[in-house]
Amino acid sequence: MADYVNKQVIELYKVNEENQNRATRSVKTETLLSDGIRLYRLAAVCLGVLCVLQVTFNISLRLAFCDKGSENIKLESSWYFLSTVKNPWRESRQDCLKRGADLVIVNSDKEQKFLFGFNKRAWIGLTDSVTEGTWKWVDGTTLTTGYWHSQQPNNGGANPANRDQDCVELNTETRRPVKAWNDQSCFHHRYWICEKVV
Repeated sequence: MADYVNKQVIELYKVNEENQNRATRSVKTETLLSDGIRLYRLAAVCLGVLCVLQVTFNISLRLAFCDKGSENIKLESSWYFLSTVKNPWRESRQDCLKRGADLVIVNSDKEQKFLFGFNKRAWIGLTDSVTEGTWKWVDGTTLTTGYWHSQQPNNGGANPANRDQDCVELNTETRRPVKAWNDQSCFHHRYWICEKVV
């Protein structure tokens, strides 16, 4: 009888141990599944936050380069801002710099014709204010191809009162896109065109 009771106790012990092992495995499985679900949820939340940050960044860049009443236009890899007010050349350039851009640098016939299409008498990023007759872009590069109107640049011509024409305007009154540049006093008030390469 003692052997029978001992066998029963041993059997009960084995059953109890097996039930505990199953319960432990079940808890471990549930914990692993729960951890996996938490990991996926965390990844989804992180992805969502990154998307929100990207949208916010895109909007802030767009707003930084926009202004009420201004025109923003894109050509190839550049954005252009056309002012709606007039300023001297230096103040115009400062406005462009505040926008994370600079006065436009004309690199091709296509770009020149595109800018001419704005139909505004506007400053571009070309000056000979450092050395008279040596035309340089705002990035420091020397002018190689120009779109000067006939007899320009003339630094004011024969009239000494018109001397010191050290900045360049896009003069759309000439009606010829590839012959539209005019040297002008940097103190005259003109519209201006900023360019931001993206």
